Amino acid sequence: MTRTFLIVLQVLFFTSSRAPVHPTTPFAELVARLSEPGGFFDSDNLVSNETSYLHVMPALHALGIKGGAYLGVGPEQNFSYLAEIRPDIALLIDIRRDNLLLHLLFKAMFESADNRIEYLCLLYGRPAPPNAAQWSNRPLEELLLYLEFTPQDSALHAATHTALMERVTRYGVPLSAIDRTTLKRFHDEFASAGLNLRYTSLGRPARPGYPSQRDLYSATDLDAQPWSYLSSEDRFQLVRDMERQNRIVPVVGDLSGPIAMKAIAGYLKETGRVVSAMYVSNVEMYLFRQGAFLRYADNVRALPSTPGSVIVRSSFGRGWRMAEPSPVPQPLPGHLSVQLMQTFASFLELTARGDSVAYPDLLLHSDVDLHPAARPPY
Repeated sequence: MTRTFLIVLQVLFFTSSRAPVHPTTPFAELVARLSEPGGFFDSDNLVSNETSYLHVMPALHALGIKGGAYLGVGPEQNFSYLAEIRPDIALLIDIRRDNLLLHLLFKAMFESADNRIEYLCLLYGRPAPPNAAQWSNRPLEELLLYLEFTPQDSALHAATHTALMERVTRYGVPLSAIDRTTLKRFHDEFASAGLNLRYTSLGRPARPGYPSQRDLYSATDLDAQPWSYLSSEDRFQLVRDMERQNRIVPVVGDLSGPIAMKAIAGYLKETGRVVSAMYVSNVEMYLFRQGAFLRYADNVRALPSTPGSVIVRSSFGRGWRMAEPSPVPQPLPGHLSVQLMQTFASFLELTARGDSVAYPDLLLHSDVDLHPAARPPY
């Protein structure tokens, strides 16, 4: 037998029998209950373009933002926030159905892998090292170097995808033929681009300087400390446990829409949970452009929260105009984005002003200092 054939056999066993597959589908039922029809955004958004996404981590840690319910948009940057916050449940809401599909694929990989190197090899179509268990405590840089110097194995990747899709199917979320084609395309993009994968837009030129996947994995906070979910085996295992326990639930929904956010609010109240943190990226900018911001603010107001619950947002220093210079936070040198944090109490007070609120007001009222010594202003 060839080495590739043996590896393929190992993958089929590895992904189909080593981790539990849920015999019932309460997971799928919750996805359906909370979701609404999907919308459009001009990006696959397989990876983030926020170079600053970890800059809020010391403040989350210092403020003791733990447990409760986490809400977030987008792909895997959420996992790093989850590794720090350790919520009871994470609801990942995004207007694109494709984001839900991507998270189903991530879920299957988390369930199938025992450690970081196995997860990364499943994602990027590389054979895991023979002694994969011994890689658990190696630095992230060694794992990334292994991926960079290990060629993609197309037969292995195809077998891996087939086995992962069998697991995804058993989650019970209905998948159309188009969904399955999309999932194959996404997985192929990770495997072919490897750690050089970058954020791209449809119909818009790529902005120079978008970070690679390698850059995002290796990112740090403002004091050069790593916080990625892959920065340590312990952080990875926290997210893996949540995936295996069906505590990361992807939802199709518009933050300003009439169904998903209200359904989430009702579910959290029903289960006695409050929001600890909500990550919205720069979605609020688009909601202002669409005239939908006040509907979003009403949806946030309906969520069960405490004054110390926080909203984490990103700003790229664009998307708004002012008549004169303003102290609105700008990205630091070397970064495309700036990460900001605001308490729910501040957000709800600000948005009570209604139509007089503008997008720069949100940025100016991001009232949590991101320095490690940060303390809440309330």
